Amino acid sequence: MVTDIALPRFARIGAGAIDELGSVVAQLGILRPMLVTDKYLSETGQAERLVKTLHAAGIEAAVFSETVPDPTVASLSGGLDLVKAHNADGIIGFGGGSPMDTAKALAVLSANGGSIASYKAPSSYTGPALPIVAVPTTAGSGSEATQFTVITDGETDEKMLCPGLSFLPIAIVVDFELTVSMPARLTADTGVDALTHAIEAYVSRRASPFSDALALAAMRSISQHLRRAYADGADRQAREAMMLASTQAGMAFSNSSVALVHGMSRPIGGHFHVAHGLSNAMLLPAITKFSIESAVDRYADCAKAMGLVAESAASAYAAGALVAELEQLCRDVEVPTPQSYGVDKDDWEARLELMAEQALASGSPGNNPRVPTKDEIVELYRKIY
Repeated sequence: MVTDIALPRFARIGAGAIDELGSVVAQLGILRPMLVTDKYLSETGQAERLVKTLHAAGIEAAVFSETVPDPTVASLSGGLDLVKAHNADGIIGFGGGSPMDTAKALAVLSANGGSIASYKAPSSYTGPALPIVAVPTTAGSGSEATQFTVITDGETDEKMLCPGLSFLPIAIVVDFELTVSMPARLTADTGVDALTHAIEAYVSRRASPFSDALALAAMRSISQHLRRAYADGADRQAREAMMLASTQAGMAFSNSSVALVHGMSRPIGGHFHVAHGLSNAMLLPAITKFSIESAVDRYADCAKAMGLVAESAASAYAAGALVAELEQLCRDVEVPTPQSYGVDKDDWEARLELMAEQALASGSPGNNPRVPTKDEIVELYRKIY
């Protein structure tokens, strides 16, 4: 079997890497990039730090800081206008998953036009796009290393998964020092998000030996360091390990796929405005338990990589230990249920059929070891409420 592998062209990884952004962009021949970020990073001066680094390298950057959590079709319009006004020849995504998703969408739309809805799965876009440089500030989404973006249709609340090589950043700058100021809640949600990426990449029907190696390495590191980073945000060793694991997990699922957790997570975010990492965390233990019988050995490998059981442990025992650990991890980092998060029960029930349909339409559930029916997805939503 031939496996297609797609990765960023090159990366700078480590403490202080952010100071080399100018040289990275210059290497790509980009002279007038647009920096896509959010208001927090703009107001705290971190975006300006990047602009100065770029200016020192002879690069004239414009800044678009109007990204929103879970970016929508409407939120892209201002960015598209600025790309045109600045005559931008590249896009730099700076922030968590939302600024990077916005940057990817702008890179494609500004070069090719059309509506972002026309790029959603199952289509895969490989046409013209401005070059993308990604600079993550959270250890979770892995978006810097993936060929996907997710944009919400504000009219239907559908989170549209848009795949294709044109959404893949050309270069990435991964500096864990940018994550030291992350609050505990964001550390937890993004950390469990990265773990979800690694587990789903490994058990996916589209997994390969290449993605397996990255996924297992990410799981091993996350299991050792997430609780530490959550308890003490100044733990530099834990922060560095989580940042690298997030990128590894992103590379893994970009070259394998995500599965049922992500398929069900996107509608929760679209309808109830729950952050992506958090909605993944709400689902991960229950979906893992639902799926285990169809891939016992693969889930057992996850448990062994995470150090939960001995290498000699029987697969059924190891897989059960994995479920128990995911449940305990979510308790330890205080992951809420949709109910405790404040989602109204009647509103939840009223949307389950549509959410199940949207989950299936994304294609992600079809990569799961156990492919669910619509009714099974509805019941899983009820179970995690």
